Amino acid sequence: MTAPILTTDRLILRKPNAQDADAALAFFQSDRSRYVGGPHSLGAAWRSFAGEIGHWDIRGYGMWTVTLKDTGRAIGLVGPWHPADWPEFEIGWLLFDDADQGHGFAAEAARAALDYAFVALNQPTVVSYIAPANSASIALAERLGATLDKDAAQPHPDKPCLVYRHAADDNDGSPEAYA
Repeated sequence: MTAPILTTDRLILRKPNAQDADAALAFFQSDRSRYVGGPHSLGAAWRSFAGEIGHWDIRGYGMWTVTLKDTGRAIGLVGPWHPADWPEFEIGWLLFDDADQGHGFAAEAARAALDYAFVALNQPTVVSYIAPANSASIALAERLGATLDKDAAQPHPDKPCLVYRHAADDNDGSPEAYA
């Protein structure tokens, strides 16, 4: 299976590859990763990134590396995440560097990923699992039209998170270009 490539006005979302390792490892070892279980040691960071690549091979979909159209620079990971022990299909997002936050990149990429999940993967509903202290991700989920679902199952009951639910009708129903 060839992984789809999503395009938006400013971004290209493609399957992660070895060229993204330096940026991803730096993120997973930094304080920016605190809401996704980090910061990690080099080994744990490597395994986290390898898991992103492996998710594609096991599930046939996964988080895309988000790159800037004009430079090709990798700025983050956005997209589906559904490990074997996750109760629901999730759309997650993370930006590698503080400098890329606040430009709408995560929202632009997440909208494309949500459209893909609803249209191409036929998901009736999608969640985003968010750490309670992650105000930027909460704001993004709400900007995307998601609502807090207090009754949703938790991926890690010993470490509760907020579950924001996206509904198919929150999106415009017209997926970005899938290549």
